[in-house]
Amino acid sequence: MKLFYFLFFICNLFTSHKSVFSLNVKEAQESIIKTKTVKYSDFGAKGDGKTDDIEAITAAHAYANEHNLKVKADDKAIYYIGGKDRTAIIQTDTDFGTASFIIDDSNVENRTSSVFLVSSKMKAEKIEGIPSLKRNQTKIALNLKHRSLITVTNSNVKHYIRFGLNQNNGSDQTDIFLLNKKGQIDQSAPIIWDFDQITDITALPIDENKLTITGGRFKTIANKEPSKYNYYSRNLAIKRSNVVVSGLYHEVVDEGEQGAPYGGFISISECCFVKIENCILTGHKTYETIGNAGKPVSMGSYDLLVNRALNVSFINCTQTNDIDDRKYWGILGSNFCKNLLYDGCKLSRFDAHQGVANATIRNSTLGHMGINAIGSGTFLVENSIIRGGSIVNLRSDYGSSWDGDLIIRNCLFIPRQSGQEKVQLISGYNSGLHDFGYPCTMPAKIWIENLKIDDSKLSESYPGPAIFMDFNPEMKDDTYSEKFPYQTTKEVILKNVKALSGKAIRLSDNDYMFRKVKVSEK
Repeated sequence: MKLFYFLFFICNLFTSHKSVFSLNVKEAQESIIKTKTVKYSDFGAKGDGKTDDIEAITAAHAYANEHNLKVKADDKAIYYIGGKDRTAIIQTDTDFGTASFIIDDSNVENRTSSVFLVSSKMKAEKIEGIPSLKRNQTKIALNLKHRSLITVTNSNVKHYIRFGLNQNNGSDQTDIFLLNKKGQIDQSAPIIWDFDQITDITALPIDENKLTITGGRFKTIANKEPSKYNYYSRNLAIKRSNVVVSGLYHEVVDEGEQGAPYGGFISISECCFVKIENCILTGHKTYETIGNAGKPVSMGSYDLLVNRALNVSFINCTQTNDIDDRKYWGILGSNFCKNLLYDGCKLSRFDAHQGVANATIRNSTLGHMGINAIGSGTFLVENSIIRGGSIVNLRSDYGSSWDGDLIIRNCLFIPRQSGQEKVQLISGYNSGLHDFGYPCTMPAKIWIENLKIDDSKLSESYPGPAIFMDFNPEMKDDTYSEKFPYQTTKEVILKNVKALSGKAIRLSDNDYMFRKVKVSEK
């Protein structure tokens, strides 16, 4: 690394941001050469908690990316990040260490601009000549330079046509899957839809080397915007495959009487093989607005968000606020994902919004918003404590549909006590009168093994736990006609399922709707 090049790089970089930095170039260069690591102070960051350091942070990462060097925050520094529209691009290992970052959202130029963006140096490319795809297809006549994440869309077909207070006209038919260089599809994340037509198909190469991000204490000073669906994304966005984030801490302060919602402090999208481990996040205060149906609705606001991503795991993650405090929205939201995992987590919610193919929750505790899901494949819940209104809520706004199997074993279910007159293991609703854009079905087979239901504190008059909620109270006999028939579960297998109240496990309050379900006890 030559001194004149270093000078040329940083001078041009700083000039492009119209900022002047005071730093000792020679000392900075010597430090970088010796440690093969870039520090924010090398590029003029003050770390005093008052000076806006985003320019220096952005410059440090740009230089590290150019020369494939690690980045390390200065120990115990406090970096203030104001409202400038700047994004630091992370493409090399980064150690935030013991440093703190104050992200001030009280006055921002662009609420959708990430503070940090983890990205690949490889670029996505459009694919031509693939007219259609079939569910569970195993191969495509395509040769690629790299193993790639494929995103395919048919804008002429709508799925997830939402029902309820946040009703909408649906989303374009979408799927994501892994394709190797020979065109073979990874069957651990299979194609889940038939595409009679393709309007867009893109291949994003997968980085085979792991990128790690460690440490850091982040504090978001919450926005004071009117409570409308103007999502803030002042966050750590991950759009690169094969990433590990470890030991990060994020808190939210100064939430007032109103505020716009957040789209995830850690936001993962268009990538695969991402692990978030040993991190502490924060649930956001719930605000209300007027929904599409013209009535008040609570707005989802997330600290974790996953969109169009495969093989994403959350390991030993917790949150700063009480997972049972209903003032705060559930911490996770996700859309169009496959193979999501919670392991060893204590969080207020798991949610698969517009579908997940295969999900696992193990060794975890879920708080007041519990488990919410629609999707396909296998949903496994094991060795976990589940609080809330049910063990699994199949989201009624998307048809309460799970095209696959549900397994619950070695779990403790603690029903919500406040206002809880009935207890059900599986909840949802589908009238059979709304077109969601796809056939809706309950899990074909449900295994429930070694389940303890702590209903001991409910009133004596309550009738005992039911396997199924009444999914359609209007369906009382064969005079009810479904325009879009809803397929109920075929079989439920129970083994060692006990309620602490001593009351027997019931099928449902709606015996007619579930009359064809085969229930066996072993």
